Amino acid sequence: MFSLYKKELQSFFFSPFAYVLTALFMLIFSFSFITSIASMDSNMLKFSFPNIFYNNFFFFIFIIPILTMRSFADERRGGTEVLLLTSPLSVGKIVLAKFLSIVTVFAVMMLATLFFPIYTALNGQVMWSSLICAYLGFFLWGLVCIAVGMLLSSLTGSAIIAAILGEIIMEGTLLVDQIGGTALVNAYPSLNSAISWISMQRRFVYFSQGMFRLEDLIFFLSATAVVICWNIIAIEKRRWSHS
Repeated sequence: MFSLYKKELQSFFFSPFAYVLTALFMLIFSFSFITSIASMDSNMLKFSFPNIFYNNFFFFIFIIPILTMRSFADERRGGTEVLLLTSPLSVGKIVLAKFLSIVTVFAVMMLATLFFPIYTALNGQVMWSSLICAYLGFFLWGLVCIAVGMLLSSLTGSAIIAAILGEIIMEGTLLVDQIGGTALVNAYPSLNSAISWISMQRRFVYFSQGMFRLEDLIFFLSATAVVICWNIIAIEKRRWSHS
């Protein structure tokens, strides 16, 4: 499993792919950081890094399907999927190795943005408790999105189609709060409660406020595990069909 993880990681960092996406991630973060600083006035008491993540989810999540689109689609398109599925590794280990390699790249992208809070801390004050929770919340949300992106990549032989479907689904998660705020949904308390429960954006709000809730951690990890299991089942089914 480690050899496959290493191979997948090398495919990212031995090509411009990971560096371009990291640069794009940093560019979005930098632009938001500079804009937030420039818009500060004498009435503004503090600058909030969690707001950068919250206000730019649309752009940050846009990057993740690009990161995951090649995970399985390229294997099918290149004809190497048969070799992968007939290897001694179990499907579970194959999926986990690919998942962990993408998570590693995503973590590196997030670590690169630590330059900004560290620089701010050297010249002012940073609410580290809120910042750490915001990073954790965004990372957990990213895990779910990575799992979804990989599942879509395993269901199609086109990386472009996988990326487009991923964008639609992931951006659709941002509309859950808007749907939950409509008069129709508010008229049915049970429906409103159900939508609030599945809203990842609302759960991130607690992290951004420096509140670590065990139920939110369990929700994100459980959602990630469920989607990974779906991915394993989908590939296992295809593996048996090849047999």
